Amino acid sequence: MNTVIIRSALFVPATRPERIPKALASGTDVVIVDLEDAVQESLKAEARANLDGFLADNPQARLLVRINAPGHTGQAADIALCQRHAGVIGVLLPKVESAEQVAQVALCGKPVWPIIESAQGLLALPAIARAAGVERLSFGGLDLGLDLGLASGSAAAERILDQARYSILLHTRTAALAPALDSVFPAIADHAGLARTAQDASDMGFGGLLCIHPSQVAIVHHALMPAAEELAWARRVLAAGANGDGVFVVDGQMVDAPVLGRARRLLERAGTKA
Repeated sequence: MNTVIIRSALFVPATRPERIPKALASGTDVVIVDLEDAVQESLKAEARANLDGFLADNPQARLLVRINAPGHTGQAADIALCQRHAGVIGVLLPKVESAEQVAQVALCGKPVWPIIESAQGLLALPAIARAAGVERLSFGGLDLGLDLGLASGSAAAERILDQARYSILLHTRTAALAPALDSVFPAIADHAGLARTAQDASDMGFGGLLCIHPSQVAIVHHALMPAAEELAWARRVLAAGANGDGVFVVDGQMVDAPVLGRARRLLERAGTKA
């Protein structure tokens, strides 16, 4: 399993190649150059050529690419582009609905991040998560909500989407994948709402979020950082457990193996050690 911590993955449209260096310098953990939803149909070939040129001119750059969905006439060309550039370190496959669709993309030799965006994709998730080449999962809340007929943004819709999140987390764990990423938060100006969403995602067990604007990156990172008191607690727990006792007490609370695991995870999230 890839244990690299990814808190933020920032989309940038391939129609705006001048934004790629800015995205790479934004502080995000990874940049995703988008050939799919952010690119209108008449500009698909131009967007692909833009990305091809950027990668040729900047061989040191490392980024991911969201290719077009299965069945799109441009997908084969997208996959070929990803295969020939070392700078492409992963491929996001949108609207995936079968393990076979993943296998087709995995032939390019890059890690695949399937994005679940439909009811059919959810039903096929057990096989998708275990398909060869899959590194981590994500989902598209807006597209999935549309497919399921949800009232976007409503409390009822979120209750249903939380069940999709549960499925993503469950199959991430059982397939031993890298931590999943939660869906985009579309209200760019709602910083408080983004912070709450990022905290909820972290509390659920997601590794981070997909981001659609550079201003979201720092907010997501701050929300995902454990509080100082949590880190202090984690260090006390690990220090107390250093003598090898199976069960002991810290701050009046029993500590056993699961609690030790939580303490280690908190420190990992903060990028620090005991």
